[in-house]
Amino acid sequence: MKIQPLGDRVLVLPAPAEEKIGGIIIPDTAKEKPLQGTIVAAGKGTKDEEMILKEGDTVLYGKYAGTELEFEGEKYLMMRQNDVLAIINK
Repeated sequence: MKIQPLGDRVLVLPAPAEEKIGGIIIPDTAKEKPLQGTIVAAGKGTKDEEMILKEGDTVLYGKYAGTELEFEGEKYLMMRQNDVLAIINK
Protein backbone atom coordinates (compact mmCIF):
# COMPACT_ATOMS: atom_id res chain seq x y z
CA MET A 1 0.00 0.00 0.00
CA LYS A 2 1.28 3.48 -0.87
CA ILE A 3 0.02 7.00 -0.14
CA GLN A 4 -0.49 9.20 -3.23
CA PRO A 5 -1.10 12.89 -2.41
CA LEU A 6 -3.72 14.70 -4.48
CA GLY A 7 -3.49 18.09 -6.19
CA ASP A 8 -0.70 20.33 -4.91
CA ARG A 9 0.07 18.28 -1.79
CA VAL A 10 3.31 16.48 -0.90
CA LEU A 11 4.12 13.78 1.65
CA VAL A 12 7.28 14.60 3.64
CA LEU A 13 9.37 12.30 5.82
CA PRO A 14 10.79 14.65 8.49
CA ALA A 15 14.50 14.44 9.32
CA PRO A 16 15.13 12.93 12.77
CA ALA A 17 15.50 15.37 15.67
CA GLU A 18 18.98 15.76 17.15
CA GLU A 19 19.65 13.41 20.08
CA LYS A 20 22.81 15.13 21.40
CA ILE A 21 24.32 18.58 21.31
CA GLY A 22 27.97 18.74 22.36
CA GLY A 23 27.76 15.59 24.47
CA ILE A 24 24.53 16.58 26.26
CA ILE A 25 21.62 14.21 25.67
CA ILE A 26 18.39 16.08 24.99
CA PRO A 27 15.18 14.63 26.47
CA ASP A 28 12.22 14.07 24.14
CA THR A 29 10.23 16.92 25.68
CA ALA A 30 12.94 19.48 24.84
CA LYS A 31 13.66 18.40 21.25
CA GLU A 32 12.88 20.88 18.51
CA LYS A 33 10.74 19.65 15.64
CA PRO A 34 12.92 19.29 12.55
CA LEU A 35 12.21 21.84 9.84
CA GLN A 36 13.54 19.79 6.97
CA GLY A 37 12.66 16.50 5.40
CA THR A 38 12.54 14.42 2.25
CA ILE A 39 9.61 14.26 -0.14
CA VAL A 40 8.44 10.66 -0.50
CA ALA A 41 5.40 11.34 -2.71
CA ALA A 42 3.94 14.30 -4.61
CA GLY A 43 0.63 15.07 -6.26
CA LYS A 44 0.30 16.08 -9.90
CA GLY A 45 -0.43 19.75 -9.16
CA THR A 46 -3.53 21.71 -10.06
CA LYS A 47 -4.63 23.52 -13.21
CA ASP A 48 -3.51 26.79 -11.57
CA GLU A 49 -0.27 25.55 -9.98
CA GLU A 50 2.27 23.21 -11.58
CA MET A 51 3.97 20.71 -9.24
CA ILE A 52 7.66 21.60 -9.10
CA LEU A 53 8.58 19.32 -6.19
CA LYS A 54 9.41 15.66 -6.80
CA GLU A 55 10.19 12.51 -4.86
CA GLY A 56 13.63 12.60 -3.28
CA ASP A 57 13.84 16.40 -2.90
CA THR A 58 15.15 17.56 0.48
CA VAL A 59 13.10 20.56 1.58
CA LEU A 60 12.76 23.17 4.32
CA TYR A 61 9.28 23.99 5.63
CA GLY A 62 7.69 26.22 8.25
CA LYS A 63 7.47 25.26 11.92
CA TYR A 64 3.69 24.74 11.84
CA ALA A 65 3.39 23.48 8.25
CA GLY A 66 1.49 20.36 7.34
CA THR A 67 -0.63 17.75 9.03
CA GLU A 68 1.07 14.97 10.96
CA LEU A 69 0.05 11.42 10.12
CA GLU A 70 1.35 7.95 10.85
CA PHE A 71 1.41 5.20 8.22
CA GLU A 72 2.87 1.72 8.74
CA GLY A 73 4.79 2.86 11.83
CA GLU A 74 6.42 5.93 10.17
CA LYS A 75 5.49 9.53 10.96
CA TYR A 76 4.96 11.83 7.97
CA LEU A 77 3.77 15.35 7.22
CA MET A 78 1.21 16.07 4.50
CA MET A 79 1.43 19.66 3.26
CA ARG A 80 0.69 21.87 0.31
CA GLN A 81 3.48 22.75 -2.09
CA ASN A 82 3.28 26.42 -1.06
CA ASP A 83 4.05 25.42 2.59
CA VAL A 84 7.54 24.39 1.43
CA LEU A 85 10.01 27.26 1.83
CA ALA A 86 13.01 25.92 -0.12
CA ILE A 87 14.64 22.93 -1.80
CA ILE A 88 18.08 21.97 -0.45
CA ASN A 89 20.48 21.14 -3.30
CA LYS A 90 23.35 18.92 -2.25
